[in-house]
Amino acid sequence: MVRRHEEELDVRDDAGDDAEAEAKPRKRRTTTRFVNQDPEDVENGMAVATLDPDEEPSAMGQWLQLYEQSLQDLEEGEIVRGRVLKIDDKEVTVDVGFKSEGVIPVEEFPDLEGVKVGDEIEVFLEKTENQDGLVVLSKQRADFVKVWDRVKSAADKGELVEGRLVRKIKGGVVVDLYGVEAFLPGSQIALRQVQNVDSLIGQSMDFKIIKLNKRRRNIVVSRRSVLEEHRAKQKSEIIQELAKDQIREGVVKNITDFGAFVDLGGIDGLLHITDMSWGRVGHPSELVKIGDKVRIKVLNFDPEKERISLGLKQLGAYPWEGVEEKYKVGDRIKGKVVSITDYGAFIELEKGVEGLIHVSEMSWTRHVRHPSKVVSLGDVIDAVVLKVDKANEKISLGLKQVEPDPWLTLDQTYPSGMKVKGKVRNLTNFGAFVELEEGIDGLVHVSDMSWTKRVAHPSEVLKKGEAIEVMILAIDKEHRRISLGLKQVSDDPWPQLAEKFPPGMQISGGINRLFDRGAIVDLGQGVEGFVPTSQLGIEDLKRPMDAFEGGEVLTMKVTRVDVPNHRLILSVKTWLSEQDDIALAEWTSKRNQVRAKIAANPPAEEPADAAKGKGGKDGKDGKDGKDGKDEDLVEE
Repeated sequence: MVRRHEEELDVRDDAGDDAEAEAKPRKRRTTTRFVNQDPEDVENGMAVATLDPDEEPSAMGQWLQLYEQSLQDLEEGEIVRGRVLKIDDKEVTVDVGFKSEGVIPVEEFPDLEGVKVGDEIEVFLEKTENQDGLVVLSKQRADFVKVWDRVKSAADKGELVEGRLVRKIKGGVVVDLYGVEAFLPGSQIALRQVQNVDSLIGQSMDFKIIKLNKRRRNIVVSRRSVLEEHRAKQKSEIIQELAKDQIREGVVKNITDFGAFVDLGGIDGLLHITDMSWGRVGHPSELVKIGDKVRIKVLNFDPEKERISLGLKQLGAYPWEGVEEKYKVGDRIKGKVVSITDYGAFIELEKGVEGLIHVSEMSWTRHVRHPSKVVSLGDVIDAVVLKVDKANEKISLGLKQVEPDPWLTLDQTYPSGMKVKGKVRNLTNFGAFVELEEGIDGLVHVSDMSWTKRVAHPSEVLKKGEAIEVMILAIDKEHRRISLGLKQVSDDPWPQLAEKFPPGMQISGGINRLFDRGAIVDLGQGVEGFVPTSQLGIEDLKRPMDAFEGGEVLTMKVTRVDVPNHRLILSVKTWLSEQDDIALAEWTSKRNQVRAKIAANPPAEEPADAAKGKGGKDGKDGKDGKDGKDEDLVEE
């Protein structure tokens, strides 16, 4: 049985390119003709003609003519009814009453399981005969033609159509729309990119038709357009009723490093990370996840810019209320280390309440360079409340205050005059720091390193890491300082040196150092003497380094030994006064040669600080300032 569709169809003539160009769509009147006999037609009283072998040849000819006429009425571009003859894995064979059967790929049957041999189906006649002599049929084109009017009407009116997502393909999803396939682009599935499209397969949804092409049988639909219209309607409604301090429910739509965007039903609001919890939040994902339903408070709303600030922590009680009564100064508390910075560690006392242990409050004795040397993240520690500032939400804590201050009783542990052993921890220009026990260091000043030798730098006597014995000289509890002496471990040799070097004794020694006030001379066995500038034997000499060289050996007379100030005063001038003219001439000639040599290659200027003997125990001109007394001694 053949049914011709009265819609507009593209007519193609295979006779040639010219004929095809002239072919135009034309209206066909809907007609139905019987092309094969069906038992059901007989039961329904439909006229059925049968051939009797005894009938005359003229009657047989009439029937053949009628059959050929029915075949001629099967024209390309029509929807015809046919009977399913065979179904295999690749094709469905259909008899449409023509001289040969037609085959249709199984892919064109969306519900192949519902098709059985003997079923009558409607198909589209594309060609009456192909190169294999078969009729070319299409199930998909027949379905498309049947629903075209409905689809086109919905598209023209902007109506929604219902479809079912069938399968995922490149760039989108195939949608079953009234039995025909439509294309849903990936960008049109939802308002935002869908991560798992497979989860939507099989679902039925409302769509909007956004593109049609009948000739190519192309239908493009959009789910996003439907959602956008619905969202716009919701947005308009919610803006009218939204107000500050409202409690609303929403869905977490997106998460960033600085917060989460919550869909309130048509409009988004920002839940900033600082408004998520009274406690510390490292990342918003610690508290919320995409898709979570949350109950939030509207903190601020700008209708013009459509900006909404939301808060989650504001639904709970303010944790700093009554904190001064709960954490009093001097109380010992327990907390968890939740953050470590260069300047200290933050301790969580309760959810939303943290205190800071400054790096200076971590140890009584140790110099803590970084808090991580003392505490680690996650440690549960004891601390003492030092200060509470509710207005600025700050609590100062102390870690070292948990233990007694060792400096309060240090003078009992290390009384003055006590000899102790320690390790050289560090060397500076003015002395050496010696560790007596863990966290307890004392300073050995350069002036307390040798009885008889002027020490320019501690490295001349000590090495870092060296174990030495020292004497406790003084303890300053207020400034937490311990003065140590290295030379005091042995007896003062100066009373014996006064006997060994009586006044007037002639001695020789090499120049160790030269500075504006004179020269330091090495007399051997660790003993040094001092020659003031005025006693170097040259009249009006301003700078000893202009006439003398380091290492040069001088002959001198002992002027006197200053036992209290540990000074051995020498004089070249006194020795010269006792020499004859020949010796004086030789000495003067040598001086002139040295002066000429120095003038040709002047030495580098000695720092003023070195000449003045900088290096008091506090880094200022202090104990070493005794050098200034040398000139007074000479003047006497």
